[in-house]
Amino acid sequence: MPFSQKNRKGTLSGILFVAIFASAATMIADLSFIKSLGISPLVIGIVIGIFYANTLNNKTPKEWSGGITFSAKKILRFAIVFYGFRITFQQIAEVGVEGFLVSLIMLSSTFILGTWIGQRFFKMDRDTSMLSASGASVCGAAAVLATEPVLKAEEHKAAIAVSMVVLFGTIAMFIYPLLYNMGVFDMSAKEFGIYVGGTIHEVAQVVAVPASVPNASAEMANSAVIVKMTRVIMIAPMLILLGIYLSLSAKKSGGEAGGVKLVIPWFAVYFIGMAGFNSLGIVPQNIVDIINQIDTFLLTMAMTALGIGTVFSKFKGLGLAPIYSAGVMFLWLMVGGYFITKWVVATF
Repeated sequence: MPFSQKNRKGTLSGILFVAIFASAATMIADLSFIKSLGISPLVIGIVIGIFYANTLNNKTPKEWSGGITFSAKKILRFAIVFYGFRITFQQIAEVGVEGFLVSLIMLSSTFILGTWIGQRFFKMDRDTSMLSASGASVCGAAAVLATEPVLKAEEHKAAIAVSMVVLFGTIAMFIYPLLYNMGVFDMSAKEFGIYVGGTIHEVAQVVAVPASVPNASAEMANSAVIVKMTRVIMIAPMLILLGIYLSLSAKKSGGEAGGVKLVIPWFAVYFIGMAGFNSLGIVPQNIVDIINQIDTFLLTMAMTALGIGTVFSKFKGLGLAPIYSAGVMFLWLMVGGYFITKWVVATF
């Protein structure tokens, strides 16, 4: 037990160790240059963690491992629950049925496509395929973090998925405004906002895209963020369905004699409850802002701990398959998402 009398000191030291790295990641992410790239402290955290894991990790006291694992597992679940304070149901209602349908179609199609092609065509394992698909289809690094405990995947597989989110999310952040400014995307401001929110990986990247469009309207920026947050809240039902699927798959393949235990990610259920509570408007906005800042730091701690558990030697054998798989999902999000957004807006 990490907090038993014997292990308590080492566990607390490990948590403090992760917190120090997370603080450094937060300060780096706050630099104006990093902000302009739309890179969140979560991404900086995992980069620092991976760098440490592959250079100085042999100097970490073994007693600290419990605290590092606690940060990557328990603190993660707590932070995902309080991620609900970033969303209200009223915001989701503002974009109407168009924003909801684009979010639903792109999330479900991208997750299914990414999982299928990852395993079928690029011969990736199930966990790496699903983690990469969740990052592309929902909300980037945070989605990978939320999906990892449901799959009970190894840390290095989540790190691969996060790397793909960073790579293709950054490409999208630059190419979307460029194509819109060139007139390639024949869309109104609201249509483009819905398209951006429904197809780009990270929340920070979604915010950055309208800011890169000259004379972008508030309608474009607001539509993008609200549709993105609609995708974020959909992570909860997605994880619940994933848990049911995993249970049924285990049973079908000859699970335990006494039946297969249904995997329900309760933190995802609590996440919806927290978003519902936030929708009541009981908590003052300044307090909500503080909660979100603390929550971002906790997510950064979880991501940093994930990076510390990632050693490059575990990547052997994967080759370029994750890049190919993530590239196909990126093309689907950009091209397929454009036509789906146009069709949804025109129909509804």
